[in-house]
Amino acid sequence: MRLLVDLGNSRLKWASSAAGQWRPGVAAYRGVEMDELLEQTWSELPLPQVAVMAAVAADADREALERWIEGRWRIPVHSVRARPELAGVVNRYRDPAALGPDRWAALIGARAELPEDAVCVVDCGTAVTVDALTADGQFAGGVIFPGLALLRESLKAGTAGLRAAEGNEASCLALSTADGIAAGTLYGLAGAIERVCGEFERALGEPAKLVMTGGDADHIAALLLRPALRVPDLVLKGLDRIADTL
Repeated sequence: MRLLVDLGNSRLKWASSAAGQWRPGVAAYRGVEMDELLEQTWSELPLPQVAVMAAVAADADREALERWIEGRWRIPVHSVRARPELAGVVNRYRDPAALGPDRWAALIGARAELPEDAVCVVDCGTAVTVDALTADGQFAGGVIFPGLALLRESLKAGTAGLRAAEGNEASCLALSTADGIAAGTLYGLAGAIERVCGEFERALGEPAKLVMTGGDADHIAALLLRPALRVPDLVLKGLDRIADTL
């Protein structure tokens, strides 16, 4: 059995992967001791033969998770770092190793899902990343901007007059400040994703399919004008493909 771990800025996602089996899980960990969280959520997991992790969280959280795995199961943790080329994806970042491991795993997961297509890979988490993958497997670059919660919190924290409670995001014809913040941030993110994907297609000269993952993916995808393939475990699926190469 493989233990695949996606340690983000606010959520821990994992999957137990074995032949014909896929058992995912997710937990928020902000404000919780990592040891306590793992005892609650992983104590019944079967013994893994290998652990593969993509971590963008603080070093203290990553190190605590690694210690727990190594202490409980006596196996090392393979922390993924982006490489110049792997599993059909060519990394064209100026410094390939500087690409975030979650983005790298998501690209590899998207390539496995759609091996013959150009893809716009969107991960809607604490930050939103929008990455371009050409039909021949070249990662051509991408953008990063704040996710939905960060956008809303920044408005409330950064402006004296916008400390409104959670609003209704259903319509851009908002009739209160709270509704204006809720709808403006959601529709704004959807519009930004549409625009960036369109720019990718114009720059690369080929149509791209849209693949979305992350905690807010379903929420945002519902407003998009182009169809989106939603793959909730895209980073984990990429880690599973990376594990095949170890």
